[in-house]
Amino acid sequence: MTKRDYYEILGVSKTASDEELKRNYRKIAMQCHPDKNPGDKKAEERFKEAAEAYEVLSDRQKREIYDHYGHAGLNNTGFQGFSGFDDVFSNFGDIFEDVFGFGHTRRRGRTRQAARAGADLRYDLKISFLDAAFGITKTIELEKFQTCHSCQGTGAAAGTSPTTCPTCQGRGQVLQSSGFFTISSTCPHCHGQGKFIAKPCHECRGTGKEKQQKSVELKIPAGVETGSRMRLRGEGESGEQGGPSGDLYVFLQVEEHDFFVRSEDDIICRVPISFVQAALGATIEVPTLKDTEKIKIPRGTQNGRTFRLKGKGIPHLQGYGRGDQIIEVYVEIPTDLSRKQEDLLREFEKLNP
Repeated sequence: MTKRDYYEILGVSKTASDEELKRNYRKIAMQCHPDKNPGDKKAEERFKEAAEAYEVLSDRQKREIYDHYGHAGLNNTGFQGFSGFDDVFSNFGDIFEDVFGFGHTRRRGRTRQAARAGADLRYDLKISFLDAAFGITKTIELEKFQTCHSCQGTGAAAGTSPTTCPTCQGRGQVLQSSGFFTISSTCPHCHGQGKFIAKPCHECRGTGKEKQQKSVELKIPAGVETGSRMRLRGEGESGEQGGPSGDLYVFLQVEEHDFFVRSEDDIICRVPISFVQAALGATIEVPTLKDTEKIKIPRGTQNGRTFRLKGKGIPHLQGYGRGDQIIEVYVEIPTDLSRKQEDLLREFEKLNP
């Protein structure tokens, strides 16, 4: 059977650039790969045909021979045509990484274990209402995994060091055949590390990490509230293979106050006044977050009336200034009147129009 022209197979001219060859081959590979066309022999044959054409035309020396002498010229070089799916991946792995999202698993050299960041940690901290209002510096105690002090993270006992894993020869990966492909998976012996520890460290048992206590200083800004989250970079567990430490996330819970209630950045309080103060007016002293403040109660103040003290609330966490203090007054009704007080109230009632 006469072979088709390689340029015709890839749909390019004889002056096509390397980039054009690669682009057209990628397109055909995407359309005709056996994994995307199971059981379709025509697609498989077209894939093989395109792979063979690209193998020749992407090689400068083979392309020159083909341009001068055609298929017959290549026969004299020992070229046998399509070389099999596994070799296609070896020769054109970058193309298949683009097409299928992964590279060929049989790459030369050692597969390095990627650096991994350490685990993030969470710490729940309860603080008082006033600490949230004014901010505070606290020291918290953590127990976390850090680099082993004995082996310095190698996992090997003192005087020894990890050796190359005999199963994967240090690659961290083992190869398994599956149909057309050679599939790479994590080495079960070294778990992808590429190293084998004959004598594990007695402190960390070969993990390279140990639990340690650490004190961390936490500066809590004024204005936080329940649910506020603080992130301390690098205060999580130590990384692996040179990776960075994780982060520490501190979640805050603010305790309730006996007198104040928070509403966003305002604080609300209820203050009692007497019947006489409500009727005749008065000046009273009201507690604030820091000290006390005098407010004037007008004559005829009704139960539930509110007064506002500007800037006496919670600091704005994301800006300048503070919220307000809102004071709600309620009139206390006496419950234990003397005979004289009762007579005066009855006389007062008679004087009402």
